[in-house]
Amino acid sequence: MNILPNLLRSLLLTSIFSFVTPILLIGVSWTSFALISHFPSLRTIGQFGVAQIWHFLATFGDGHPWQGCLVIAVTFSLVGAMFDTYVFCQNPRGN
Repeated sequence: MNILPNLLRSLLLTSIFSFVTPILLIGVSWTSFALISHFPSLRTIGQFGVAQIWHFLATFGDGHPWQGCLVIAVTFSLVGAMFDTYVFCQNPRGN
């Protein structure tokens, strides 16, 4: 009876971390390009990077970059939960 709470706790933590990771990665890369664009010699590289990230996210978000970010995050979360379930079933943890 102790397996179900362990599974649910593991799934919840895995889903949360898998959801937050791509959002942080996208945010850090977008912020890096935005900061790079403030340097006069690197302005074009920074602006190009920001534009490419927005176009990439808009592809997954049906034209909306924020929706694309959420689609990617939810997909990562589902894949993380499925992988955690697979690992949990392959290696049952007992007390």
